[in-house]
Amino acid sequence: MNPIAKARIEQKKLKSLSLDQRISLIDNFRKYILENDDLIVKNIQADTKKSSGDAYISEIFGVLEHLDFLLGKAKKHLKDKKVHTPIAMMGKKSKIYMDPLGVILIISPWNYPFYQAIVPITTAIITGNAVVYKPSELTPMTGFLEEVLEKTLGEFRDCVQIIYGDGQIGKELIDQRPDKIFFTGSVRTGKIIMKQASDYLIPVELELGGKDPMLVFENCVIERAVRGALWGSMTNCGQSCTSVERIFVHENIYSEFKEKLVIESKKIVQKVDSDGSSDIGIMTSPAQIQIIKEQLEDALSKGAVQLSGHDWDKTNPAIPPIILDKVDSSMIIYNEETFGPLVWIKCFSTKEEAIELANNSKYGLTASIWNTNIAEAQEIAHQLEVGGVSINNVMLTEGNHELPFGGTKDSGIGRYKGEIGLYSFCNIKSIIIDGGHKKIDPNWYPYTNEKYKLFKSMTHGLFGGGIGNFIKFGLNGLKLESLSTKLGMKGRHK
Repeated sequence: MNPIAKARIEQKKLKSLSLDQRISLIDNFRKYILENDDLIVKNIQADTKKSSGDAYISEIFGVLEHLDFLLGKAKKHLKDKKVHTPIAMMGKKSKIYMDPLGVILIISPWNYPFYQAIVPITTAIITGNAVVYKPSELTPMTGFLEEVLEKTLGEFRDCVQIIYGDGQIGKELIDQRPDKIFFTGSVRTGKIIMKQASDYLIPVELELGGKDPMLVFENCVIERAVRGALWGSMTNCGQSCTSVERIFVHENIYSEFKEKLVIESKKIVQKVDSDGSSDIGIMTSPAQIQIIKEQLEDALSKGAVQLSGHDWDKTNPAIPPIILDKVDSSMIIYNEETFGPLVWIKCFSTKEEAIELANNSKYGLTASIWNTNIAEAQEIAHQLEVGGVSINNVMLTEGNHELPFGGTKDSGIGRYKGEIGLYSFCNIKSIIIDGGHKKIDPNWYPYTNEKYKLFKSMTHGLFGGGIGNFIKFGLNGLKLESLSTKLGMKGRHK
């Protein structure tokens, strides 16, 4: 039996549970993580070579925040919802059910292996779906995730099938026709998955790459903006889809900002530690090291100026923070995602220019605006072609699990996290309930000339506006209801 088929059988067990029972399963994850946080960090570091601080903040704290959202809000968002029924349907009730889709195929990336496993898996479980989970072959955390699931799901452990392997395995899983695909990864792979899924009309959720801009205005608190730029571009050694990769700074503070950024970048502590003493770890993917090397060499050959990180030998996975100046659109690094501890800076003169520079990208994941005029910052946020904006902060929209996460353009399709993210894992089912009466609806057969005239008069009364028309609607509606029932019982005379 293939993994999707097996998960489909197990999903029936999960679907039979009440929402309260599924919430209890989610609470098991919370308890397990709090009791085993040090063990989880060690397993994350073994595969990724992160610093322990990076691992704990993003993958322990971040997951717990997500679980806290599910525990506190899932019941409200997933319960049957009563919605308004128009007056023309008086006597009926309208509801929305949030039912499971079935089996979700989750294909996760290598940069946050614990977070990108537990967050979508628990979202699927709370919504009543089974999961087939394929981790990245670079950071599979082999055996450890199975242990987590055994301890948290118990008898429902098989509701999550873990399948290891490369892209070919992912292709085979899609051919088994899951009910939805949730993919986080590169644009190139996302397009391949979407194309294959289209053959079966499988819905896809694609969380893809980014080239996130940071807009630094003249009135910002420079010291704070520098700190934000440094963390936003270097966290997880720059290996995040929402890392800051482009910094646009107002010309009046450009020199000061640049000088302080370079100074602070040289204070970053880099090593794979076990006690929280390091700021960043080292690169995870050998292929990504080669991409950074090629982008850096291309930029320097075309006139970019390297301001820091000169001691990198172009092969060592411990890539230090690298800051570039004098970057232009002829360079690969200007347009393509870097996914490493390399960021470039560029000045702007006006608000309009800053917006144009930020939007001049095939990506549209997130952005940050540093401007103490909050009204102006919010107006700018409306004009940015991205899925999320942090104002006077950085990479923070994904930190609030009440907010949906996702991008525009080549950064993906759909949203997850928050209330909207829960719905993306649901079959959103519309329900209308009529009583067990004998009345015949006016829009049912048979149609007659008299019925047509009454329906037309009722329509004008309902939508014409004013109390007089509303009374007209009521009177004609009662006549129409009576006539429809009489005609429906007797039928049309031949």
